[in-house]
Parts: sequence; C-alpha cells; structure tokens
Amino acid sequence: MTETAAAQGQTLRQLGPTVYLPSAVYSTGIGAVAPVIVLTATGLGASPAVAAIVAGLLGLGQISGSLPAGVLISRVGERRTMLTAAGFAIPALICCMLAPNVLLLGAAVALLGVCGSAWALSRHAYLTEAVRPELRARAMSTLGGVGRIGTFTGPFLGAAAMHLAGLDGAYLVAITGVALANVVLIVSPPVPHDRAVPAGTERPGLWAVIRANQHTLRTLGVGVLLVGALRASRQTIVPLWGVSLGLDPATIGLIYGVSGGIDMLLFYPAGKLMDRFGRRWAAVPAMALLGAAHALLPLATGAFGLTAAALLMGLGNGLSAGLVMTLGADASPAAGRAEFLGAWRLCSDIGQGGGPLLIGAVTAVASLTAAAITVGGAGLLAAVLLHRWIKPHPRYE
Repeated sequence: MTETAAAQGQTLRQLGPTVYLPSAVYSTGIGAVAPVIVLTATGLGASPAVAAIVAGLLGLGQISGSLPAGVLISRVGERRTMLTAAGFAIPALICCMLAPNVLLLGAAVALLGVCGSAWALSRHAYLTEAVRPELRARAMSTLGGVGRIGTFTGPFLGAAAMHLAGLDGAYLVAITGVALANVVLIVSPPVPHDRAVPAGTERPGLWAVIRANQHTLRTLGVGVLLVGALRASRQTIVPLWGVSLGLDPATIGLIYGVSGGIDMLLFYPAGKLMDRFGRRWAAVPAMALLGAAHALLPLATGAFGLTAAALLMGLGNGLSAGLVMTLGADASPAAGRAEFLGAWRLCSDIGQGGGPLLIGAVTAVASLTAAAITVGGAGLLAAVLLHRWIKPHPRYE
C-alpha cells in the first residue's frame, strides 16, 4: 500500500469510533420506533388520517430544527450539540411511550424530529471540516450508509422487543440506542475541529449567511430539494402500489427490504465514484434511475414487476448515498459554515416532507398511477438541474 493510500485508509478508520459508531447506534434506536409511531397514535384513538399526521410531525420537527441547529453548532460546537440533542431525545421517547393522548404524542414526535436534525447536522458539519476534500464523498457516503444500516436493522430489533413487551418494547430499544450513542460520545476523546467558533471571532449571522449564498440555495438547493422528495417518495409509493395490487403485507415488506438491501450495498462505491470522477457521475444517474423507476411503476401488475421497480429504486437511491451532504460540504463557505449547512439541510428536509404529500395530493385528485408518473418527471427534472449546477469536478479547497 502506498503512503497516500495508507493515509487515506487511516483517516477513514479513525472516523469509526468517533463518528460512524455513535451515528449507527443512534440511527438503529430511532429506526426501531419509526414504524410504531402510527400504531401508538391509533392505540390512543386516532383515526388513520390523524395517525399519519402524527407520524408526519417527525419530518416537520426535522424541518423546523435545521436552521436553529446550525446556529447552535456555531456557538457551542458539534459535540455539545449532539449531546444536547440526544439528551432531549430520551425524554421525548419516554413521552411517546407513556403519552396519555394524541396531542402529547404529537409534541414528543416533533421534538424527536428536532433532535434528529441537530444530531445529523452536527456530524455533517464535523466531517466537512475534518476530512480532506479528496476523501469527502467517501466519508459522507459512509456516514449516510451507517445511518441507512441503522434504519434498516432498527425495526427488526424493535419487532423482536415488541414480542416481549408490546409497543413499549420498541421505545425501550430506541431509548437504549440513543443512550448508548450518548455514552460513546462522552467516552470518546474530543476530535479536531469538533468545537465552537472561538470567542472573539467575528461570526456572521444566520440571515447574512443565507443572503450571501442565496444563488447556491436557489439553484443547486432546488435540485437537492427534489432529491429529498424522490428519496421519501419511494418509501411511500412502494407500499401503496403493493396494496393496490392486493399483495399481502409480508410480501410488500419483503420487496421493500430487498430494495433497501441493494441501497445499503452501494454507499461506499457511490462515494468513491464521486471522489474519483466528480459528483455528477453519481448524482445524475441516481436521479434518472429513481425517476425512471417511479415512471415504470404503472407497468408493474404483480409482485415480480413491483420487485423490479423497487430494485431499480434501491439502485438509484444507493448511488445517491452521501450526495446531499457532499454537495453541501463542497458549497459551504469557511465563514458561517454551520449556518449554511443548516439552510442546506432545510432544502433537503422540505423535499423529504413534500414527497409523500405530493403523492397523496396527486392520488387524491387523479390516481396513484398519475402520482407515480408525476414523481418520475420530478426525478428527470432533478437529474437535469443537478447536471446543470454541479461543478464538473469536485472542488478541493
């Protein structure tokens, strides 16, 4: 191994215990409760529509937490922000488990979303500072990959716990995961760059940072918004299409799981592709594949066709692993970086919240087929916008 290769490997390995391990544990914990929030709401007497709104408050919390999290990171540093987020997430989970009514459950779910936004943005800001630019995409895609692994495995752990303790079991798994992530952070030594802006340093305000970078947010940010919408849409439309075909829940779950497995296998190759050839080489094919997979859904008339479309979605989503974080790191200014990344994450979060809403709205007005074609068109538009606004090669500054 050459000296450069060794240095690169060492750099990524060193991120394991301080960055990737706590992120994986945290994601596993939150993944355990993601499927049961709706069940908790219906158990409290909520109608299916109200239960869906309660579950959607998780995304609303993420959206509302993006900008404040960026300001907090700039003031107190990434490590303290993560400890604070995890510290509030534990009582939020306890409140979800013990909530006596839907209103309190909704408030706790929203707080959980705010905590998740602060946690994710802290890791994003840290990697942007700490990793050499030529390794940036691999570092970011690996962070996205461990999060996906946690989100994938969490529901299985939650399901096992629910066999023993009912719905409370899933929340206990989540509380344990978040607490363990906090412990890992506490016992890990402080890492370089994981700090607030030094006292006395001139720090630009949030809105000043947004105004200075408004062109980037209006152009590439719109592309990132569509990326978020497509990623969230696949999580909604695959189960809905399976139901429309009359497939049983176990078959739908298996199809969705296989798609997620393909997704998880591609996170590191996607990062390496972006580092070696440029961000376009992953961004444009990923969005084109996601858009095409949605547009082809009307041709799926059975389990085999839906599996093929879901696999294509998994391939496209896997190629986009770490894309949003990498593009944000490339575009972020040295002054006001955390604030910019908060605004950047807001673009993606709005897309993730809007994707399922778009499907619901078009389905209500027209049909599920029309919704699939509409999202497919959004995927092709995202590919065009990303090709237009992403620089031809990574920016190593």
